[in-house]
Amino acid sequence: MHARDLLGPDGPLARAIPGYEHRESQLAMADAVEQALEAEGVLLVEAGTGTGKTLAYLVPAILSGRKLVISTGTKTLQDQLMEHDLPLLEEHLGLPVRAACMKGLGNYLCLRRYEEFLGSADADRAPFDRLLPTIRRFRETTQTGDRAELSLPEEVPIWSHVSSSSETRLGARCPHFEACFVTRMRRAAEDAQLLIVNHHLFFADLATRGPHGGGAIPDYDAVIFDEAHQVEDVATEFFGLRVSTARVETLVRDAQRALGAAGFSDVSEPRLRAVLDAASTFFTSLPRPTAGNDSRATLEPRQLPEHARESMFRLDAELEALSAHCKLRSSAGEAVVQMARRAGSIRDDLASIIEGSSATASKTAQVTWTELRGRSVSLGASPVDVSAIMRDEVLGRTRTVVFTSATLATDGSFAFTKQRLGIDFEVDELVVPSPFDYPKQAALYTPRTMPDPRDPGFLEAAAEEVIALVELTGGGAFVLTTSVRAMQELARRCVPRLRNLAFVQGSAPKATLLDGFRKDGHAVLFATASFWEGVDVPGDALRLVVIDKLPFDVPSDPLVAARTKRLEDEGRQAFMEYLVPSAAISLKQGFGRLVRTRKDHGIVAVLDRRLTTKGYGKVFLRSLPPAKRCDTRAELEAFWRGIEREAPPVSG
Repeated sequence: MHARDLLGPDGPLARAIPGYEHRESQLAMADAVEQALEAEGVLLVEAGTGTGKTLAYLVPAILSGRKLVISTGTKTLQDQLMEHDLPLLEEHLGLPVRAACMKGLGNYLCLRRYEEFLGSADADRAPFDRLLPTIRRFRETTQTGDRAELSLPEEVPIWSHVSSSSETRLGARCPHFEACFVTRMRRAAEDAQLLIVNHHLFFADLATRGPHGGGAIPDYDAVIFDEAHQVEDVATEFFGLRVSTARVETLVRDAQRALGAAGFSDVSEPRLRAVLDAASTFFTSLPRPTAGNDSRATLEPRQLPEHARESMFRLDAELEALSAHCKLRSSAGEAVVQMARRAGSIRDDLASIIEGSSATASKTAQVTWTELRGRSVSLGASPVDVSAIMRDEVLGRTRTVVFTSATLATDGSFAFTKQRLGIDFEVDELVVPSPFDYPKQAALYTPRTMPDPRDPGFLEAAAEEVIALVELTGGGAFVLTTSVRAMQELARRCVPRLRNLAFVQGSAPKATLLDGFRKDGHAVLFATASFWEGVDVPGDALRLVVIDKLPFDVPSDPLVAARTKRLEDEGRQAFMEYLVPSAAISLKQGFGRLVRTRKDHGIVAVLDRRLTTKGYGKVFLRSLPPAKRCDTRAELEAFWRGIEREAPPVSG
């Protein structure tokens, strides 16, 4: 039996689901995935929005009978696969599905740390005392320990005190090992055929444990990367190193609890305070980014100021002393011994960052950086290019690898994606178009009258366009910007003049903002990068997407600067070979927020005149779906009047 037989017009899905529409693009992708699994090769598939790519890879994966990893872009997509897509296939296709969901350790309640927290003074302090009853009920009722079952905000402070992590897990030496939620998750994965993971877990496992076998993820025959356009960024993160104020503070807090529970509080407190003091001095001495919060700056370790180098040696010495202190008290239990290992791990990472001697550095050049994120300061190192790592550790060690996304090709070619992922050999490639009628469903508005984005009057002109466009559509708008500053400035200028309910990213958790936006039906949401992709608002609630500028990477970002310099040193055109295709993929993601179903309709407005006035703008335009082009407000209004005549009234 083939996937086409099950997904096609005469298959069981068509017979079981009223109104089921088979899609030729879905069948073409299913054929390609099936062939890749049989031939054991590499496949790249760009599947336009609405293709049904999830079923197009799930059905061949199940039919193959092979142990197979499906790696998604987010935990939300993992939950969708486990709670919706796989049960649908099991019910309507009669396919026996043996699947297990694996998430990063930080998603699971740690029974040992939970008990230690209950016995600590923090349990009675605000805000933990208010949240602890919720965690208690969760502990008593959950079968998985997955925090996705908890109705708590994303950044709730108590979770980091009671969750598992690679640094805190004791493994078989833990007294809770058999009842541990992570142990259960891993045993379920051993018995499953399909392993549903996310990119962060996949590369965290690959970076710390080797390709597979002996790692968190059991041995497998094939991997399918969904939302594969994110793979390079995630791999870069996990093949790098980071030491931060938060990491040191967490070590000290956990050591305080472990040593305190063993009766060593009095002798340990001075040692722990010394580590915190040394860390504070060291991180304060590092050169800071100049662009404000949530920014990075390149750091040349050889140019590290003398006082920073001295404070680093002091921090190293205090961590060594803490490690020795814990080893002397090893009879107190495995939790105390673990503190010695964690202190040593931070020392090792710190040395590797400064000396450029990490495992990654042996394969590719790395860039060292400092980062300011909120109150936390980090020192880190990242590989400039992960293509060699991908080629050796993923493509060279796995029988079948499938990369799929709605945005993998630029200007009709996979060349950029292949270069970034280390694919320098012949592979199978497929572009399956979206089934949507973009010329009728969507307009791409590129106003001729906008000033250059670098012009001082750009934001004022952009605000006027936003207000006029919201007036035209009656709201239902995402205003997506390429920087926090632009988002805040546009919101400041527009919100007082809008008659619509307005939301601004950062004013509430992301899920809360999206829920309010969907329910209102006429709202306007001002947001940045995290809303450019992975956000699904089908229907009339979203009928306008405004993008302020072409989403070029920030040239001063350490990784971007290092990558462009590397290409230029090789005599290549970094702008056209790296910056333009990368931005084109991001723009296509932003555009993709608008049309999610055959019934959706609306406008995507790109306020950056470079899209039509610069030669490279053609690369962007050829990469976007074939929406109707409108360069003037009059053309756009005519398009919208036609949409209003054909579409049902907007609900609200």
